[in-house]
Amino acid sequence: MILPIIAYGDPVLKKKAKDIDKDYPKLEELINNMWDTMYNAYGVGLAAPQVGLPVRMFMIDPAPFADDEELDEAEKKVLMDLRKVFINPQIIEETGEEWAFSEGCLSIPEVREDVFRQPDITIEYHDENWEKHTETYSGLAARVIQHEYDHIEGILFTDKLSSLKKRLIKSKLANISKGKINVEYKMRFPNAKKAR
Repeated sequence: MILPIIAYGDPVLKKKAKDIDKDYPKLEELINNMWDTMYNAYGVGLAAPQVGLPVRMFMIDPAPFADDEELDEAEKKVLMDLRKVFINPQIIEETGEEWAFSEGCLSIPEVREDVFRQPDITIEYHDENWEKHTETYSGLAARVIQHEYDHIEGILFTDKLSSLKKRLIKSKLANISKGKINVEYKMRFPNAKKAR
């Protein structure tokens, strides 16, 4: 089932999410619904807060980035094979010199800005079968994980922008929160006026 994606301005997107356990209600169904929702919106990642749930879970499938001709074959292969669910993740290390990349977000449609992030991460998490993993990622794979991880920390990519950039997109963000935007996928807008 395709779930509505929560738009910018909803408090759930600014909340630090809570860990879950194996008995979380209907977890398998939620995971399947989130995959459906992400693919329906042509996303490469989706975090539980983006569907209104303040829990520490996200999923990624950065395969579309593998089409980038500037990437080497090894990175393309990583991106093609990186369809994963991360439950209760913790980034335990971020290293390297920060680099900029134009990021977007399903909760903030039609806004893309350069965000600086470190290129290498090590993350601990449980998968959907509750197996624990500690893995290291680099480049675009790391960036997608960092972006989704920020969601469960209550951080949006727009929070990482300079004050000037934030001022320049302020009215666009206000319009998104009010639903004054055309999107191709189902969304829930926190400040939309109700029809009478």
